[in-house]
Amino acid sequence: MAADLDGGFGAFVRTHADAVYSAALRLSASRADADDLAQETFVRAYRSLRRFDAARVRALEPRAWLLTITVNLWRNGLRDAARRPPRAGGTPAQAVADAAPGPEEAAESSEQARALAALLGELPVHLRGPVVLRHVVGLSYAETAAVLRCPEGTAKANVARGLARLRQMAAAETPAPRAGSARAAARRGVKPRARKESR
Repeated sequence: MAADLDGGFGAFVRTHADAVYSAALRLSASRADADDLAQETFVRAYRSLRRFDAARVRALEPRAWLLTITVNLWRNGLRDAARRPPRAGGTPAQAVADAAPGPEEAAESSEQARALAALLGELPVHLRGPVVLRHVVGLSYAETAAVLRCPEGTAKANVARGLARLRQMAAAETPAPRAGSARAAARRGVKPRARKESR
């Protein structure tokens, strides 16, 4: 690609599209926003690559570089949204669940995946980014720190805090079964024991 950007850019996109889209989806919690983030990431990347000389292109760590663009676009979008007055009767974008399935539906087919996506969308911004990069995209702590432009120790701490917060939220959303509840037992397909008559 260093020698022929236009000839190699398509393969570059295909190689890194899944990682970029996965990060965009888990950061934004919206397929529409993720599509926009991923598309704009590669538009920005192409424009930047046109300005880079061959040596700089060869020196790139492409996945981390692309995800840095994605994270910065996401953060900028959040800042822009915070400056705009809320629309009457509107709902925060991150709380909206997409009703129509998209081509990536297979990646979110399980109930656990949908629940995790919802919980990630509730994480504070400063924790969501590190958790997504480390545990969704699969970056190392060093790569996560490079993308977020923070010390590696800070990245590790924020990942740990984010995971702890996810566990707390997951526990809070799991109702505890009521002991001796015949209705709960019936829902599980278990017949309640008949009481013995006292003699």
